[in-house]
Amino acid sequence: MPYLFTYGTLQDPYIQQGVFGRSLKGGPDVLNGFRISPEKIMGRYLVAEETNGAEDRIEGVVYELEQNELTKADQYEGAAYKKKKVGLKSGKTAWVYIRA
Repeated sequence: MPYLFTYGTLQDPYIQQGVFGRSLKGGPDVLNGFRISPEKIMGRYLVAEETNGAEDRIEGVVYELEQNELTKADQYEGAAYKKKKVGLKSGKTAWVYIRA
């Protein structure tokens, strides 16, 4: 089962219901070497960008998904984001959506 690291709208239970048809169970985690960009997608949506800076980190939530749910997340995020596999502070390997 894949893990998905989130830092924005996919943490919202209402969004989760709409995208996945259920509320996800997850826990806090940290993505090092990335930051939230000062430029938002469409002027309102957060987007992560890779910096590789030791001081840069994003606090978020990691969820375990079914494989088909990862495809649903791809559709939700759209072309403005690309999916990247990353290592988290917890030691888990997860997908995260970053600037395309």
